[in-house]
Amino acid sequence: MPAQPARIALTSGEPAGIGPELCLAIARAPLPRNRGRAAGHDLPCELVCLADRDLLAQRAQLLGWPITLRDYDPNARRTHEAGTLTVLHQPLGAPSQPGKLDKRNSRYVLGLLDRAISGAVSGEFSGIVTAPVHKSVINDAGVAFTGHTEYLAEHTGCALPVMLLAAPGMRVALATTHLPLKDVSAAITIESLLAITTILDADLRKWWGIQSPRIAVCGLNPHAGEGGYLGDEEIKVITPAIEKMRARGIQATGPLPADTAFVPQMLAGYDAVLAMYHDQGLPVIKHAGFDQTVNITLGLPILRTSVDHGTALDLAGTGRADPGSLAAAIELAIEISARTR
Repeated sequence: MPAQPARIALTSGEPAGIGPELCLAIARAPLPRNRGRAAGHDLPCELVCLADRDLLAQRAQLLGWPITLRDYDPNARRTHEAGTLTVLHQPLGAPSQPGKLDKRNSRYVLGLLDRAISGAVSGEFSGIVTAPVHKSVINDAGVAFTGHTEYLAEHTGCALPVMLLAAPGMRVALATTHLPLKDVSAAITIESLLAITTILDADLRKWWGIQSPRIAVCGLNPHAGEGGYLGDEEIKVITPAIEKMRARGIQATGPLPADTAFVPQMLAGYDAVLAMYHDQGLPVIKHAGFDQTVNITLGLPILRTSVDHGTALDLAGTGRADPGSLAAAIELAIEISARTR
């Protein structure tokens, strides 16, 4: 019997940003299909866009894109058809205009996430793909919000989410995420590195089917501390953590100087790189493939992928936003869903 199509929830994100039109742009063409690496056959996708239906209709009209919006039916599996978008209607808090943030819609944005999370936890959705949100306007509405990763972790009971970005030929996980640089050293401990790498190792096996993942662990300081002359975190924290990783059966190597860890010849020997902080790893992978890079949250009980960029308010409503990262996020969600179902 042919496998049912993966049902992926696509949250449209900040209504004043490019999220709604990225969803519409995806709807204009056939969706990517899994090419049999896990399932043995193509697996089409049922994409369910969580958004205000009228918002999508207005944005499509503004852009001159003829797209048919059809209502989501949880009891019927309908694969994606080019020119059509299945919509799970969630009403806006206030009318939205491209490029103009309105904190009255912050609860709407979080409501999209809440509905997607509940559907993924229950098994209604195979996974979640998220378009970008605007953190500051959510905080302006009186809601403490640091990002998708932390919000998803809190609402799924995940004690330790791990951010990983994947692009062709490169995967980069982060030991710390959205922290000021001055706080990074104190946040890195032997225990935290061991816990993060354990999750990374497990999800490389689970999501990508890698039987024995090879992980490169970056140092924190220039030249990985230069034997203690440029900082001692490598000696006191990172090296002891790597020893514990190896004792646990994890193939971890390091600490490696970050300025050479991302050289292609080095990357070829590893399945993922663990960077110590946000701007140690992400600029490299975004430079290597910005329009193909996907953000995936590890450690969750559900599958979540995302674009690797922000709301781009200046592009909203112009039709010029590149949907490449969103297409890649959907493709990865289909691939992983096919492998794990």
